[in-house]
Amino acid sequence: MSEEILINLTPMETRVAVVENGMLQEVYIERAASKGIVGNIYKGKVVRVLPGMQAAFVDTGLERASFIHASDIAQVNKEGERRNGDTPDIRSLLREGQSIITQVIKDPMGTKGARLTTHLSVPSRYLVFMPGTTHLGISQRIDDEEERSRLRELVEKAIAEEEVAELGGFIIRTAAEGAQEEELHADIRFFKRLWAALERKMKERKAPSIIYEDLPLHMRTMRDLIRPEVEKIRIDSRETYETVKGFTDEYIPEIGPRVEYYPGPRPIFDLYAIEDEMQKALGRKVELKSGGYLIFDQTEAMTTIDVNTGAFVGHRNQEETIYKTNLEAATTLARQLKIRNLGGIIIIDFIDMKDAEHKRQVHRALEKAMAGDHAKTAITGVSELGLVEMTRKRTRESLEHVLCEACPVCEGRGSVKTPETICYEIFREILREARAYENDALLVLASQAVVDRLLDEESASVADLEEFIGKAIRFQVEIMYSQEQFDVILL
Repeated sequence: MSEEILINLTPMETRVAVVENGMLQEVYIERAASKGIVGNIYKGKVVRVLPGMQAAFVDTGLERASFIHASDIAQVNKEGERRNGDTPDIRSLLREGQSIITQVIKDPMGTKGARLTTHLSVPSRYLVFMPGTTHLGISQRIDDEEERSRLRELVEKAIAEEEVAELGGFIIRTAAEGAQEEELHADIRFFKRLWAALERKMKERKAPSIIYEDLPLHMRTMRDLIRPEVEKIRIDSRETYETVKGFTDEYIPEIGPRVEYYPGPRPIFDLYAIEDEMQKALGRKVELKSGGYLIFDQTEAMTTIDVNTGAFVGHRNQEETIYKTNLEAATTLARQLKIRNLGGIIIIDFIDMKDAEHKRQVHRALEKAMAGDHAKTAITGVSELGLVEMTRKRTRESLEHVLCEACPVCEGRGSVKTPETICYEIFREILREARAYENDALLVLASQAVVDRLLDEESASVADLEEFIGKAIRFQVEIMYSQEQFDVILL
C-alpha cells in the first residue's frame, strides 16, 4: 500500500489530500478567515450555568459562547489520577463569573458553539502530554507487546530523568513505534518548556483570552498524518516547503527525503483528480463500479446511506448479486465517510441479504475498511432489516458544510414547490387581498415558469377568479424572482 500526502497552499486557504494507491482518502481544509480551533486552550469565563443540562456556557472570546458538560470537567484524586464514575452536579463544579482553563474538542458547528473540556492534552510527534495526571498510556494501534514494553520503559525513564512526573501524564502515540530514547527525551523536554510558558500565560492573562494555539494545518499534517506507509509529501509552496523541510530535518530526519517541492505547471490537486473527487463528494449519489450506487443524505440528526443494485444484474443469482453489491458498497462508503468527513450517527441501509454468512462478510468488510480511519468509530451488526448503525466521532465540520451553504431558493430542503402549487397559492392570496381592500385591479409579480402556467394551463381558472372577485388580474414576469417568490399588488 503506497500513500502520498499533497499539500496545496494559497494565502487564503490550505488544503491537504491523503492519497492511497492513487485514490483520494481524506481531505482537510483550513481557511485563513475561519481556522479550526480544535486543540486550542483558552482562559474563559463562565457566563451561565445550566443545572437542567448539567452544563455551562463559557465566554472564550469567540463569536459564540462555548459549551462545557459536567462530564468534561476534570476531577483529580489524591493519587493524581482523573476520577471516573458518577458526574457531580454542575453547580458544585462551576459558578457564574468563574475563570476556567479549557480546551476545544469540537469546532463550532452550525448554530452551536465550540465544545470544551478541562481535560487538557497537548500533542507532539511521539507523545501526548496531559497536565494534572500521572497516567501513562500507549496507543492500541501498537500491537507488538515487546515494542509496547520497550516504549513504556523508555518513557518512564525519561520522565524520571527529566523530572516531569509532577507536571502530568503521557500517552505514547502510534508514531512512536520504533522511536529511539533521545527522540522521546526531546519530546518530554519540549513539553517541560511549553508547560512552563503556558502556566505563566494562565496566571498573567485575563479571561477571555487564548493561552495556546495549535499548529497550522500543514504543520499538523507533518505531526499527525505521517506514517511509515507515506512515500511522498508534495508541497506546492516554496516557502512552506522550506518551513516543513526545516521541521522534518530537526525533528523527523527520516522523513526528510520524502518531502518534495512541487513546481509543476499542473495544479497539484489535478495530479490525482482530487478536485473531481471533491466535487463528487458534494453530491448525493455515488456510483459503484459494478453499476450499483449509494445515496447519501446528511441531516442535523444523522446521516443515512442507501445501497442500491442499480444497473448491476449479476451473473449467477439474485442473492449473489446483492452480496457483491453490498461488499463493494461497504468499501466505497467507508472511503466516502472519510472524504466527506461525516460524523455523528450514521445509518447504512444495505440491500437485504438472506444468507447469515453474507451478512457477516459485509460487516467484516465495513469494519476492515474503517480500521484505518483517524476518527474513532463504533459499528453494530447487520440488523434483521439490513441496517447497520455506526457512530463516527465528529470534531470538525463536514466537507459539505465547509464548502457549501443552504440553498437560498429551497432553504436547504433540496426541492422547490412546483409552478402549479405556486399558482394555487397566488389564487388564495388574490382572494384574501380582494376581500380586504377596495381596488379596481391586481398585479401579480412572479417567475417566468409561474406566469407561463397562469396564462396557459390555468387561464380558465384565472378567468373564473376575475369574474368571482369582479376585478381584473394582470401578470408580470420578474426575472430575479425564484420559482417560489411572488407578490400581489393592488392597483
